[in-house]
Amino acid sequence: MARKAARLILALCGAGIGVVLVIAVNTIIISLGYLSMYQSMYTWGVALIYTAAGIITAIILYFISPRLIDGFLAAIGAIEAKLASMAIEDIFFSVIGLMTGLILAFLVSTLTSGISMSWLRFLVDVILYFSFGYLGWTAVSKRRGELAVPSWLTHTKEGKLHAGMARPKVLDTSVIIDGRIADICATGIIEGKLIVPKFVLTELQHIADSADSLKRNRGRRGLDILKMIQEGGHVPVVISEKDYDDVAEVDAKLIRLTHEMGGVVVTNDYNLNKVAGVQLVPVLNINELANAIKPLALPGEEMQALIVKEGKENGQGVAYLEDGTMIVVEGGKRHLNEVAAVVVTSVLQTAAGRMIFARIK
Repeated sequence: MARKAARLILALCGAGIGVVLVIAVNTIIISLGYLSMYQSMYTWGVALIYTAAGIITAIILYFISPRLIDGFLAAIGAIEAKLASMAIEDIFFSVIGLMTGLILAFLVSTLTSGISMSWLRFLVDVILYFSFGYLGWTAVSKRRGELAVPSWLTHTKEGKLHAGMARPKVLDTSVIIDGRIADICATGIIEGKLIVPKFVLTELQHIADSADSLKRNRGRRGLDILKMIQEGGHVPVVISEKDYDDVAEVDAKLIRLTHEMGGVVVTNDYNLNKVAGVQLVPVLNINELANAIKPLALPGEEMQALIVKEGKENGQGVAYLEDGTMIVVEGGKRHLNEVAAVVVTSVLQTAAGRMIFARIK
């Protein structure tokens, strides 16, 4: 029933369009120096032209209205899906940019008000409003990371952060292959969305298709991890289609995308961590997070350690905690492949992880 009503409304609009077209043609004829059809024709002839034009355009619109309605509904659905996937602050800044562009278009359109031909003035105004509106929207969206988000957008009356208002987390290839991000997501401490750029997926696919069996296994593991995160449903995963043809390196694209989105790079790549820091892009380093939550070993603390191999220095032995932390044991060589009681002498924290030095008790 609603579709039938919509088709009838479009048909009526078509009749109006037919009348407007006749008026526009008559205006153009006058502007070219010819007589108006009101002066060159009988009244019944003018009425017949208006009627015929209205009927023809009404019939045309009535028959093509199903496609127009379907296209309109599809467009509305796509817009709703896009808006649902956007954070409210992104929508806010996009609207601000659009309004700024339209205001500028209005100011510039005052310069075109002197155009004598109304149809040409209308066409120029349409181009101005569309161009400035689009430029305003894209300019603010691309500089989103440099703008401060109003607190009333991200916080409730109680001062708590709105759900979904956390910065998006942009994953790089290394952290996907590493796999620990899936376990972290399962804990529920990750807020916001996980963004997986299309160029990162492409790099993963190339690794998975590599002739080298080790690389191939790592690439397939990364794809499996992504699928696991998506199926887990703990954190929404969004595939970003944004790419930069003028940038060759994946890391540079990743930093640029994160900056534009106002997000956080999630990685365990030491060099990417440093480069992002230099460009003032926030980074969540999985290695640093793992080191931060490791249990501390204090000097003087006693523990049991299985000496598994010799150390680099003479007489040293090497053991490992359950989490992989290395223990260098002085005098541990003679206890090789034995569980020995050791006393911690010092703890060294490095960018690569934590190292414990101990001696045989």
